[in-house]
Amino acid sequence: MTSLGKIFFRGLITLLPIAVTIYILYSAIVILDGMLGVILRQLLPTYIPGLGLVAIVGLIFLFGLMLNNIVIGRFLAFAELKLLGVPFIRAIYSPLKDLMNLFSRKDEKNPQQVVFVQLSPSGHLQLGLITREHFEELKLGHAVEDKVAVYFPFSYALGGYTLLVPKSQVIHVNIPIEKAMSLAITGWVKAEHKHDEV
Repeated sequence: MTSLGKIFFRGLITLLPIAVTIYILYSAIVILDGMLGVILRQLLPTYIPGLGLVAIVGLIFLFGLMLNNIVIGRFLAFAELKLLGVPFIRAIYSPLKDLMNLFSRKDEKNPQQVVFVQLSPSGHLQLGLITREHFEELKLGHAVEDKVAVYFPFSYALGGYTLLVPKSQVIHVNIPIEKAMSLAITGWVKAEHKHDEV
């Protein structure tokens, strides 16, 4: 590769992740700002860009404070129970809440949810996240005895798949869930920060 080609390629691999990150953050801010911004534009005589985002953050914080109140917490739990009685809402809300709980889980008895699973006799390992360890309430019988549900995220894509695997094939890994997801999604690519001469 010529010197000009190396310079261009180095600039590209440095600038592209920065540009994509800025674009994603900007898009998220615009979307969040617009959620309440439309209402605030009608209520306020003068709207300052970004006020919708500040209002959203304030509402989230206020909602968190309300959940700490015993009376309001019980009321919201009751309301959630009623909402889960509606099949269409349950199909959307329940999986989303379970996913959020996976990443916020603080289980001191079993804090480790990141695992390697040996899927073949050849010794190949696949990184995954344990999503369920008990199946009694599902009443699936002996088929799921001594098994755990493991979610395997796709690399360079949203989504993944889940397998019920024997506990004997599971090897616990001492890394945070966020790091495991990062490794899986990026295909374990390690960005080397080198300053080689051209």
